[in-house]
Amino acid sequence: MSKNLLIEIGVEELPALPLLKELPNIEKKWNEVLKNYKLESEFKFYYTPRRLVFFHQNFKEKQENSFVEFIGAPKNIAYKDGKLSNAGLSFLQKAGISEEELEFKELKGKEVLYYKKYIQGKTSQEILPLMIENFLKSLNFGKSMRWGAHTFEFIRAIRSIACLLDDEVLEFELYGVKSSNKTFIHRSISYDLLSFNNIQAYFQILEENYIILDPKKRKEKILNEFKALEQKHFINITQDDELLDEIIAITEYPSALLGNFDKNYLEIPKEVIITSMRENQRYFAVFKDEKLSNHFIVVSNSVCKDYTQIIEGNERVLRARLSDAMFFWKNDLKTGLNPDKLSHITYLENLGSMKDKCLREEYIAEILCQIYNNLNIKDIKTAIQYSKADLNSQMVYEFTNLQGIMGSYYAKAMGFNEAICLAIKEQYLPDGENSKLPSNEFSSIVSLANKLDTLLGLFSIGKLPSGSKDPYALRRAASGVLKIILNTKKDLDLDMLFSKISKNYKEFNIQILKDFIFERLYTFYEVNASFIKAVLSSKNTNIVYINNAIKALIKLSQKENFNENFSTFKRLANIASKPKYPLEKTLFTQEEEMKLYEAFLNTLNFNDIEEKLTSLFALKPFIDNFFDKVMINVDDEKIKNNRQALVYQIYNEFLKIADIKEVSL
Repeated sequence: MSKNLLIEIGVEELPALPLLKELPNIEKKWNEVLKNYKLESEFKFYYTPRRLVFFHQNFKEKQENSFVEFIGAPKNIAYKDGKLSNAGLSFLQKAGISEEELEFKELKGKEVLYYKKYIQGKTSQEILPLMIENFLKSLNFGKSMRWGAHTFEFIRAIRSIACLLDDEVLEFELYGVKSSNKTFIHRSISYDLLSFNNIQAYFQILEENYIILDPKKRKEKILNEFKALEQKHFINITQDDELLDEIIAITEYPSALLGNFDKNYLEIPKEVIITSMRENQRYFAVFKDEKLSNHFIVVSNSVCKDYTQIIEGNERVLRARLSDAMFFWKNDLKTGLNPDKLSHITYLENLGSMKDKCLREEYIAEILCQIYNNLNIKDIKTAIQYSKADLNSQMVYEFTNLQGIMGSYYAKAMGFNEAICLAIKEQYLPDGENSKLPSNEFSSIVSLANKLDTLLGLFSIGKLPSGSKDPYALRRAASGVLKIILNTKKDLDLDMLFSKISKNYKEFNIQILKDFIFERLYTFYEVNASFIKAVLSSKNTNIVYINNAIKALIKLSQKENFNENFSTFKRLANIASKPKYPLEKTLFTQEEEMKLYEAFLNTLNFNDIEEKLTSLFALKPFIDNFFDKVMINVDDEKIKNNRQALVYQIYNEFLKIADIKEVSL
């Protein structure tokens, strides 16, 4: 037998970001509870900022009856001198039985303590309160709070609990709240709990009182209203999925409204206006004719016939924000960028000031210009010299995430050329997993210098990431270094580079940093991780070469019969050992040796990695014949060594690309 089950946990407004962070785990955690209590069934999960809701349409009335087997120590250990030993007594306690109920069973030739216990399944009414409590305790939103005189904690105060099996209310108390058949409707309608008689009435009462329970439907409503506003006013609303998710999480009945601000504020850089609207007010920016418009979209959670006052209120708030931004903008333009002031800003203890950081970056950039054959060293050094100067601006003090962007605007106002201004703007790119890369080589060198100094500097003072903690975003910096180098397609050897630039840092084990950087490669490719490990084991530190080797190995692995053919080369790699003496062609005594050697010599004519690998794998029939017909470990020491040398030469040629010993299929 099964019934419909409704669970609603009513809370004070949940903060959007912690809710969204835990959201992917909520259904998993409820599923885990269902599994643990043997009441697994399909369900739908809904949420609004004031409720978490689970709805099952076929929820079991009770657990199935079951048996549990208890197996203990052998009989000769469980009994000593005719009495139960500690091991036997422990078994009785574990199984929850008396000695009279004790049984024995033969397992693997030994008679052991045994008991098969019948377990009567409990009814859903009995265990649902405990299930709900365990579920709520499993949720992790970050910080929790206490309320009233209670000692328990949750992200926000729990104000109501509804739990119905069909029309029957399950009565229990959790977190100081007694369960009932009541729920909160939209606050624009009432602040009081409203009763409902059954599950169907629950959904109906919410719908009638402006609660859109399904977040997908809230999203659909918002996007439909966006589209209507765009068509009516000939505008384009910024697509911002993160902001949209946040709006969905903080609204129960969203309504998209169009507001505007004075056109004079468009003098402020668009990034400032967009950031101010997004971060401070959760507004969506509006574009018209591909330019930022003096409009914005606010998504209201209110229910009313006339939204004029809500729009005007949001316009007043934004006007104050933009007025401050205009003040900062004009003052910063008067002041300009002054890199000398960076000497008064500490970068990190033991790494000096921000000016010191810029000087180190200039040195790195000079080395990079030599590697890249870039003749713009003077302009690149100028870009780096001014790159952090906007830290002293009022605008960056107010909007820290606009660092670099504002510097590019101020540099342009000071008359610097376009390349310098763009490099200042792009110095932190890429700044995320799906971020854009610097748009040209000039900017790439500036960004590389910034990231390399950060990595070398932090590693030199022991500020390495630990576990999931990475407060200085060094993993992101390392990934950025790799992405930029691969994007520029310029050969850059980390060994050579670090040997030239490490002198400006405290001495530390550079190999740890190189390993840290190369570890990021495991996230770059959707492939058997052992392929990447094999290429890295070749000890080549040229990043472009490593990338090409990984791609070549991946491509080769996609060919028919690769797994079967690979076994030959795995065998070769496993038996390869460095010979005492170099190979001598005159010591070949069998035809299979000579044929393998001559075929191997042909592989040396290829420089392209993919062609090289293909030619090496084409040696398979020659290697198979060699293994079938030739014995390596013969009594004649010279011939034995010579055959070892032949196998090792082939393996060593592979090793220049990848160590095939590390590949596991």
